[in-house]
Amino acid sequence: ALTTPSISDTSLSSKPTCIICLGMAGSGKTTFVQRINAHLHAKKSLPYVINLDPAVHEVPYPANIDIRDTVNYKEVMKQYNLGPNGGIVTSLNLFATRFDQVMNFIDKRSQECKYVIFDTPGQIEVFTWSASGTIITDALASTYPTVVVYIIDTVRCVNPVTFMSNMLYACSILYKSKLPFVVAMNKTDIVDHKFAVEWMKDFEVFQEALEQETTYSSSLSRSMSLVLDQFYENLTTVGVSSLLGSGVDEFFKAIDDARSEYIKDYLPYIEETKKKIEEKEIARQREQLERLRLDRSEGDEVQIQPKATLNSKDSHKPRGIEISLGGDEGDSDSDDMVIEDENKGVS
Repeated sequence: ALTTPSISDTSLSSKPTCIICLGMAGSGKTTFVQRINAHLHAKKSLPYVINLDPAVHEVPYPANIDIRDTVNYKEVMKQYNLGPNGGIVTSLNLFATRFDQVMNFIDKRSQECKYVIFDTPGQIEVFTWSASGTIITDALASTYPTVVVYIIDTVRCVNPVTFMSNMLYACSILYKSKLPFVVAMNKTDIVDHKFAVEWMKDFEVFQEALEQETTYSSSLSRSMSLVLDQFYENLTTVGVSSLLGSGVDEFFKAIDDARSEYIKDYLPYIEETKKKIEEKEIARQREQLERLRLDRSEGDEVQIQPKATLNSKDSHKPRGIEISLGGDEGDSDSDDMVIEDENKGVS
């Protein structure tokens, strides 16, 4: 278990906002991180940037912490005989075992940085639905104001079925993380995101767009659009262009609003959850102490029945216990446990 400082240890006003950037492959996550990083540098507000993608060849921004400095992705694939996705998951799992050190680094820079930005792997499911992704997200959310940013490729979302797929994934991430959520419609320099906002606000307009689709997935999207109405009501959507930098100011305004939402709505929930966990742990320790006390107690006295009277002809035999192990003396037929290091040579 990670040992992280409690939220109540210091004032929230002095703590940075953690921004976890998620998105489908090709949505422009890394370029988006580079854009908001450059934007903050231009405003003399230096962020703390962490790269969590072990398979990326190079990043276009200066990373304060890079997972590639800790875990060699290709070596992990080779040693554990894994494919690309398995290598990323295992690399993240190895990195998560040292995430308490990352938390300490963030804590040391918390007075200097207003934002801590996380760039996640290209395969969204690798982080979102893995144990390491949950550990990292929970560790951050239990210590710092944390916001999840879901980056969407606006160009691909012109197709209503693709748009619905992105919204369903966004909905699943929101309810899994239970954290403030911001949708960043990227690549607005190619296609304006207003059509997507209109689809979310007006159900009939989205239905008209789906009429051109005759596939089974369009029928499913038509049904799901009714279900997501409540999801759209409280969803914060911002259009940005990672290439031109337009919409970045609006994005950070949405992040600041999400921080306030974290303090107002999510912080009490997190504190209540932590309290329940602590109460369960105290109850478990008390139960173990009670079991230990019972084990060490004397217990009830056990009556031992006397042995039957021996015959006179056997009275000369010693009253001992003879144990036969079998086999001739000197034979050594014991099973030796041999532990072979499968990862021999791994540093």
